[in-house]
Amino acid sequence: MTRTPARRLPASRSLFAAALLALAAPVVSAAAAPEAAAPAVNPQIEQAVAALRAITTLQADFVQTDRNGQRLTGVLSMQRPGKIRFQYEAGVPLLIVSDGSALTLIDYEVRQVQRWPIRNSPLGALLDPNKDVARFATLNQTGHPDVLSMDVHDPRHPEYGSITMIMLKKAGAPGGWELNSWIALDSQNRRTTVRLSNQRYGVALPSNIFRWNDPRGTGRK
Repeated sequence: MTRTPARRLPASRSLFAAALLALAAPVVSAAAAPEAAAPAVNPQIEQAVAALRAITTLQADFVQTDRNGQRLTGVLSMQRPGKIRFQYEAGVPLLIVSDGSALTLIDYEVRQVQRWPIRNSPLGALLDPNKDVARFATLNQTGHPDVLSMDVHDPRHPEYGSITMIMLKKAGAPGGWELNSWIALDSQNRRTTVRLSNQRYGVALPSNIFRWNDPRGTGRK
């Protein structure tokens, strides 16, 4: 039987990994910042943060697009607090998983594993219920009352990159707002967009879905 080769990622494999770093790049936590009076929070940002925190579990289809227009598809599974899995389409030898403490990128083709802390990353805006997202969030004008856009970044550290989340008003979504997409931008202006569809909330997820097989032969994680 002829074995179907794994789908090779284009020459942008390194760019793809760098775009993931934009998701994992640390931001300064509230505890590490100098003492200062907290600015007033925009009510729409409060609504967005409340909607994100209202998610318990989520599964959705996703399309990921890099700055060159190259697209990968897959299924996202999320369980708050802290757990997420990007399962890519068949033939793509990549997996991204967070077990609640670290974001892990596994490349099965080259048997490589990379890990970054998740607790101080922009992705923590989706996963960490204790993250003071509003402190680092800026509302973008969309011109539509049912579309909400906010940037999450530390303006004192542009080298850390940013994440922009787009949410749509939807009565059936937790908190009344549904996460539609996000855009990660690193310090070299490498941009990755993740767009969600077919969102399902409150789904029962397998207990091992946030584990992964280590290609380096050190056992199952």
